[in-house]
Amino acid sequence: MASTEQVKQYLAHWFQLGKCIICPKLQERIYPQVIFEEHHYSREFEQCWQKILDTDADCYLEGTEQTIQQLLSPAWEIIDCPRCELPIPISVAGIPSSVCTCFDLSTWPNNELPAPRIPSNTTTHLHRLRQRLQNKDENHEIQ
Repeated sequence: MASTEQVKQYLAHWFQLGKCIICPKLQERIYPQVIFEEHHYSREFEQCWQKILDTDADCYLEGTEQTIQQLLSPAWEIIDCPRCELPIPISVAGIPSSVCTCFDLSTWPNNELPAPRIPSNTTTHLHRLRQRLQNKDENHEIQ
């Protein structure tokens, strides 16, 4: 079963590549312009997420068939695509789709562009990098 956080990460990755959420009953497309603020999801992303959860409109990610509500059920998991390494839904019981969510993106996969990401705390990340470099320098001086 995909966790709520996995589904949010799934959407965040695909939003970064220009995909949107389609809500057919509402005749609406949902796409946050700002996905991250510092090291967490933006207010706009969280509002989109809440709207998706609150509506009974069978919303789904553009280019897919599974609704967000289905992805949050025990029948689905989120895994990394073997082709593009981005998160994709897969049925727990049944035959997996042979088509990745990126099938309709002419510019993806593209190893020359930064890959979509999830929110991260850059201060913590930079601190860890600095610590690793200091440890490496200390180990190099010992030898």
